[in-house]
Amino acid sequence: QVQLVETGGGLVQAGGSLRLSCAASERIFSTYAVGWFRQAPGKEREFVGRITWNVGSTYYADSVKGRFTISRDNAKNMVYLQMNSLKPEDTAVYFCAVDRLGSAISPESCDYWGQGTQVTVSS
Repeated sequence: QVQLVETGGGLVQAGGSLRLSCAASERIFSTYAVGWFRQAPGKEREFVGRITWNVGSTYYADSVKGRFTISRDNAKNMVYLQMNSLKPEDTAVYFCAVDRLGSAISPESCDYWGQGTQVTVSS
């Protein structure tokens, strides 16, 4: 079972940047995908973006496209979420998750989850 740990959250002013990291406890196989999701208070968990492990193909939600970038380090089993031009509406707990079948676009498809890291964007 893959264990995931997110780090890098914090408080930032609107327009600022943060980089989140997701560390996996073991090798991520080429068929997997790693997704980033977020959940704001009183709202459902929503998709932010994902990266496929084999070729590094990325896909983003419209709300973050052009502002957020996902990357990976295969050797370190790490995934990163670079968040630029942050807005107050980006405030949420951010989670990384692994989908063994290579999608990681919906929460329901993901098999393993981290504990989340809080991102707060002040106006």
